[in-house]
Amino acid sequence: MSLKGITRARAAALLGGAALCAMTAPGRAQTNPTIHIAIQPIEGAAEVYYANDMGFFAKAGLDAVIQTIQATSAITAAVASGAVDIGFSTVDVLAAIHQKHIPLVVIAPAAEYVSPDTAHISALLLPINSPVHQAKDLNGKIIATPALHSLAETAVSVWIDKNGGDSSTIKFLEVPFPAMAAALDASRVDAAFVAEPFLGTVKKNARVLAYGFDDISKHFISSAFFTMSQWATVHPDLVSRFAAVMHQTADWANKNPTQSGEILAKYTKLDPAVIGSMARNRYGEQLTAALMQPLIDVSAKYNGFTAFPAQELIYTPSR
Repeated sequence: MSLKGITRARAAALLGGAALCAMTAPGRAQTNPTIHIAIQPIEGAAEVYYANDMGFFAKAGLDAVIQTIQATSAITAAVASGAVDIGFSTVDVLAAIHQKHIPLVVIAPAAEYVSPDTAHISALLLPINSPVHQAKDLNGKIIATPALHSLAETAVSVWIDKNGGDSSTIKFLEVPFPAMAAALDASRVDAAFVAEPFLGTVKKNARVLAYGFDDISKHFISSAFFTMSQWATVHPDLVSRFAAVMHQTADWANKNPTQSGEILAKYTKLDPAVIGSMARNRYGEQLTAALMQPLIDVSAKYNGFTAFPAQELIYTPSR
């Protein structure tokens, strides 16, 4: 479905059907402007949870209404239609949309990959008794990823090609993270790319072939908060305040993993013990084109669009 053809009513239906929960900042002040934010219920997007509970939005004079949605396609549809103001997505998805001439702009970084610190937040896993031991052994195999043409699929393809295999022979199968352990156990797939908070559980009965995203880059912004260019132009003050809150929150979350983990458990309903034992995300404190470029370039190569300067995606206030 073309994003241009999605109506407000359609976006509202997507929000209603896919949402897990909605929340507002505590102590809502009627005089504060309201911003509607759509995110996935994952740690990479969790800064808005932290900003909500720590009162950072309220201190910035913002009333944040947060909606959680499973699919980035539904989030981008909601933002494009105006059903929500700000959305969360991976940079590669935003780059592909940009190439379709849909005027989305990035206004703040979200998760940031920094090796080796965050290398263990994701891994390519095999059944324990798998005969696969190196990249070329995966040629012609079936690999599960949480979404097709996604960061996970791109990361696996790059790793295979850089380590002696041929990713063009791979069949990728979309499997939700919670179902990956069963898919491996039942031999429906030969390998699976799994991320936290599911990685620790799946690893109990699987073997790691490769960790992380180092073959994309050892340091890059993997996800971001975005809006429509028109909305940003009309609301530059709200964009500025939101970006400042995300910067403050990233700095706080990176320094306070225990406290942020408690908030994450509250909103995601994850077991605090699981959060305490898993590798944690790092959040980007600066939005720079240089840190967005690696994922744009690699994704363009593997997903059939033309690479472009990352600066084209970044919102620049009018002077």
